Amino acid sequence: MDDRRTARDSDNPRSPDKVRAADKDRELVVEHLKTALQDGRLKMDEYMERMDRAYQAVTYGDLARLQDDLPATVGAPAGKAAVTVGTPTVPVRRAARGFAGLPTALRVLWAIYLVPVIVNVVVWTLVCVTSGHLVYPWPVWVAGPLGAVLLGVTLIVLAARSGRRR
Repeated sequence: MDDRRTARDSDNPRSPDKVRAADKDRELVVEHLKTALQDGRLKMDEYMERMDRAYQAVTYGDLARLQDDLPATVGAPAGKAAVTVGTPTVPVRRAARGFAGLPTALRVLWAIYLVPVIVNVVVWTLVCVTSGHLVYPWPVWVAGPLGAVLLGVTLIVLAARSGRRR
């Protein structure tokens, strides 16, 4: 029965084995394979072989065969296929936005930076409230220079990442 279904699907001009894949589709599959490598689902040699085959793939069917033993998304059950047979779709990995989208090292640096800044702002506010007049805003010197450098590095990293995705 499965052979009949495969034969019928291959006669269909819209079957995954007949529909040509685009470069963006190949890139999405390679990203999916990279995620599988990082999760420990693939060994490096398997990843390299599948990545080469992904860049040489012509149809959606070729791409589907490269990832049919992998879950569709990170954290998905292992039995779920990455590409639905008969539908020319590939997995889409959504980019995290905001603070969560930053590399771990930058998130740690921002956290380390924000702790003394917040402490200084709280102390300055308490001094102003208890003294009854506005005191020189010294937290600006704690937050300003280092914050400008950290913001610059963050913007450079985000620009580099967005340039790599294009």
